[in-house]
Amino acid sequence: MHVLGHLGTALMLLVGVVSHPSLWMTALRAAMRFVPDDWWKQRPYLPIPDLALMRFRITTQYGDPEARIVVDDVLAWLRWCKAENVQARNPIN
Repeated sequence: MHVLGHLGTALMLLVGVVSHPSLWMTALRAAMRFVPDDWWKQRPYLPIPDLALMRFRITTQYGDPEARIVVDDVLAWLRWCKAENVQARNPIN
């Protein structure tokens, strides 16, 4: 996928998440997990996701590193992340 493909995918995901305010913080936390820890030490000094990790995650989700990301799949994953986070904070004894 070339740069415009990545930008288009990012825009599509952004629009999908913006329409679900309850997932905003979960999406921000999830997005930061894709950013290398030392992003400020390397050019372009921006928190850009690691493309190798993105390819791996796309491959494990869809079986093809060039597959298009489906917004509904990402929203379902974010809902799962949010539910897991709530459960971790409020375990049942």
